Formats: sequence, structure tokens, C-alpha cells
Amino acid sequence: MDGGELIARFLKANHVDVVFTLIGGHISPLLVGAKREGIRVIDTRHEVNAVFAADAYARLTGKVGVAAVTAGPGLTNTITAVRNALMAETPLVLFGGATATALKGRGALQDIDQKALMKSNVKKVFQVQRFRQILPTLEEAFFLAQQKIPGPVFVELPVDLLYDEEIVRKWYLEQAPKGKSLAAMLLRGYLKFHLWRLFAFKPTPNEWHPIHVPKPVVSRRRILKAKELLQKAEKPLLLIGSQALSRMSNPLPLQKAIEKIGAPVYLSGMARGLLGKSHPLQLRQRRKEALREADLIFLLGVPADFRLNYGAHINRKAVQVNVNLSRKDLYLNKAPDYAFEEHPGEFLLHLGEIMESPLTRDTWLEVLRAREKQREEEIKKEAQQKTRFLNPVAFFLKAKDLFPEKTIFVADGGDFVATASYILEPGGPYCWLDPGVFGTLGVGAGFALGAKLAKPDHEVVILYGDGSCAYSLLEFDTFDRHKIPIAAIIGNDACWMQIYRDQVEILKDDVGCMLKYSDYHEVVKPFHAQGSKIDKEGQIALKMAELKRALKARKSYVLNVLLGKSDFRKGSISM
Repeated sequence: MDGGELIARFLKANHVDVVFTLIGGHISPLLVGAKREGIRVIDTRHEVNAVFAADAYARLTGKVGVAAVTAGPGLTNTITAVRNALMAETPLVLFGGATATALKGRGALQDIDQKALMKSNVKKVFQVQRFRQILPTLEEAFFLAQQKIPGPVFVELPVDLLYDEEIVRKWYLEQAPKGKSLAAMLLRGYLKFHLWRLFAFKPTPNEWHPIHVPKPVVSRRRILKAKELLQKAEKPLLLIGSQALSRMSNPLPLQKAIEKIGAPVYLSGMARGLLGKSHPLQLRQRRKEALREADLIFLLGVPADFRLNYGAHINRKAVQVNVNLSRKDLYLNKAPDYAFEEHPGEFLLHLGEIMESPLTRDTWLEVLRAREKQREEEIKKEAQQKTRFLNPVAFFLKAKDLFPEKTIFVADGGDFVATASYILEPGGPYCWLDPGVFGTLGVGAGFALGAKLAKPDHEVVILYGDGSCAYSLLEFDTFDRHKIPIAAIIGNDACWMQIYRDQVEILKDDVGCMLKYSDYHEVVKPFHAQGSKIDKEGQIALKMAELKRALKARKSYVLNVLLGKSDFRKGSISM
């Protein structure tokens, strides 16, 4: 059994059914072994998208995402995606090839200090140096990726530990110097010893056990305190973020728990869509005003970072309860009255269990709903602003009901995507994928790839800005080769609009902001994708119907939406 086969069998035992990659000689045995074990191998056109795909797959399945890349530049290409996964708290194992153990530090191809490169961007770096270390390393890596605060880990695999022992022996000894000189004999002796050390005490496991990470235990004392606080409050508010869904493959019990609690709810990040489109407890607009009026605020997996103006949006007189897996995030910027280092989703489940009946705060809910309705009317007025081509607000207002309920929206852009977040209503749990707190551009194709493989019964639509689409449009080749139909809607305003709006007003210069109204829909046609361009409201329904027909026929599709410049999000740039 070579190292690639050993790893593949471990992956199979741990319910890994897809590995994302970009091929390289250092990792070939791992990929061949995976294929032989019935694990699907999906190769992308850029390593960063392999890791983005593994990230999305992990978020939507509750499993560990797995990616494998070759050494050196193959690994350096993943850094942005790995860092994004760390900040988004995604359980992910990245395998990286490395030069042969005997050549480390001697100028071999693509040999760099990969540990130093990855150390600050993952939970832990593992460097395998002996065959017998492979299995215990994998066990620790998979456990650590899921344990407490999930995140990525990196496992470095030297190429001579992945190939069959006989092949490796042949490589080493054929390259060894011949002759009877002392130097030649010493080097041959060293290489034979090195080979013995590499493969000594090879494990021959007969049984393969999946790694089990225990569910988080929640303090009953804290649950009872939360119940007491809720029952006393007149204006309670729950803010639920991505962390609440971490490692929670079935969100339905969480929905029921929130209903049992009965407090008004704002959802963000991966939690968007958790309560469907029109749940009476769910609110989307005017969150800042609600936070300033509430008398009890639960931040459940939501740190007081820039999204809450570093805590300034929160009513200073309100009782604040932070529930978070991260001790640092519990106290970030604004210390709470109660800090519970717990899994937010499990906390809500237990809280729901002990609530005898839902809270009834009808007056408070009516205030919030009235304000919500007022904001929605304001948005409709914004849609009436005349622009050169389509008004982005008008586009989403007309398109939002044309998507199937089982649509996963992948958010990859600035102004266009942020506009969508005010208007689009995800139809259910796990139907909104955004990069998270790192604000990464370029996640679109990778996230869409992982999402479609995780939820094949859902349609997947990338919401691209015309700036961000250029990072990954060539992955439509990947969609074509692997028969994975994906749609993309590109908000094309020929501009990096989120920057342009404030830069021009403050600095009186548009340097670096301007793009062109390019025919992005034509770029994907060599990859057997369909596409079209629109610039008028009257075309929306027709082209959305065309997009849906393409997906139904298992064809990818790009809708290039020409937009005019709008003031809808003026002053919203985050820095």
C-alpha cells in the first residue's frame, strides 16, 4: 500500500466523497488513490478555487472539506482561500505536496519553507516525515479541523512518502553515485538508511475508524440564565450569525428552537435563509435602529466587529449576552454583561427545549415590522431612479421572485452583491454563501462548485460584480468538464462601484476604478455555457426564464446585466 492509497482509505472511512485539486506531480498518488476508492476528484483551473470549493462544501454538509495541491506555487496560490476559511471558521484539510525528504533544502524544484508560509493561516501545520506517521497525522488533523472553533489545517506530504516503496527505492538508488570510493559508499549507505527509516514499521490497518468529535456540551446554568433574561425583557433581540450553523448538518431543529423562544431575529452570513422567506419573527431591515432600542440583545456567533460599528450600534443600556466559541470574540470591542463561551447553535437548541411557551412581545414586533415595511417602501422608491442602463435595485426587485425556492446564492462582489442582500430572500437554510468577515473577492466559482456538489437538488447562482467575475470566470471550463451546471448573474456597471462612489466624492479622482461594459457572457461560450446580455427592465423576465431553462437542461449560463450608476449605497464603504 503506497501513501496515496493509505490516505484515500482514511478519507473514505471519514465520509469524504470529493477531493478538490489542481494536478501536480507531487500529489498524483493521492488523487489516483482517491479515485480508486470511489472518491470524486474535481480538478479546477486555479488552486485557490479548489480550496474555495472545499470551504463551501464543508459549510453546506457539516463534513470536513478536503483539497490537495502541489508544492511551492501550487500552495502559495491557496493562501487567500485558506485565510478566508480560517476567519470563516470552516473545517478544512489542505494537503500540500512537498519535495522528497532527502532533497529538502537542497534546491529541489518548488521546495520552499511551506510551514513558515502556512503557520499563521491555519490552526496547525503538520509535516509528515515517515510513512508510519501518515495515519496518526491524518487522525489528529481531521479532529483538530472540527474541534471547538473549526478551521483549516495544513498537512505537508513529501512526494517520496506517497509513491510505492519499491518505486522510491529505485529512484534513490539509481541516482546514487556508483564506484568504490569512500564518498560514494558512504552516500549509498546513507540513502539505504534513509529509505529504511522512511518505511520502517509501516502500519497495516485492517479496520478504518472515522474520527469522532464530540458535540459541544452546553452549561445548563447559562441556559437557565438566558431564559430568565428573556422572560424579563420587553424588547429582546436575537442576532444569529454563521457560527450557529457550524457542524450542524440538519438545521430544522434550530428553526424550531428559534420559534419556541419567540424573540425577533436578525440573521447574517451563513444563517441567512435559516427561517425561510417570510417567517413572522425574522427581520431584515433597520437592524441598527432595532439594536439601539432593544433592552436585551443576544449576539449568537456575531462579534461586535465592523459590521456592528465595533459595538457602537448596540444600546449601552441594554443587557448584552454574547454566545461564541471564540473567547476573543466574546469580548471584542464591547464587553457584554454575560459572556457564554458556547456553541451558539447548540445554545439555541437547549434554550428552545426549556422554554415552556414562546415569548409574546407583540408591541415590540409591530414597531420593528412597521419600520421594516417603511424601509422596503424606500427601497422601491430607489428603484425608480433613472440610470443609463438598468437600475440595480430595480433589477433585483423584478428578479427576486423568479428564482426557484431551492436556489443557493453565492455572493462574490461589492456593490451589486450588497444591493442584492437588501432585496433577495433566500428560500431556506444554507441558501446564501458569502465569504464572511474577510470580505474576499473571487470566491464565486469555487464556492458555487462546492455548493452544487454539496446540494445537487438546489440550483446555484453566482452573484458577481463585474470586477469580481474576472477572478474565476474560467472555472466555467471546470463546470463543463465535470458536468456541474452553474448560473452566474454579473452586475456590469463598468466600474468598481463600491470604491468609485466615495473616492470620486472625497478625492475627486476615479483612478483605478473604471472598467468597460465588456461582453462577459461571451467569455464562457467556448466552455459550452450559454449566455446573454440585458440592459432594459422589460428583458428581465425573458432572460431569467432562459437562465432557468439552461440549468434544467444541465447547461451553465451567464446573464450579463448592464447597470447604470446608482446612489443606493452611498457612504457604505467599509475600511
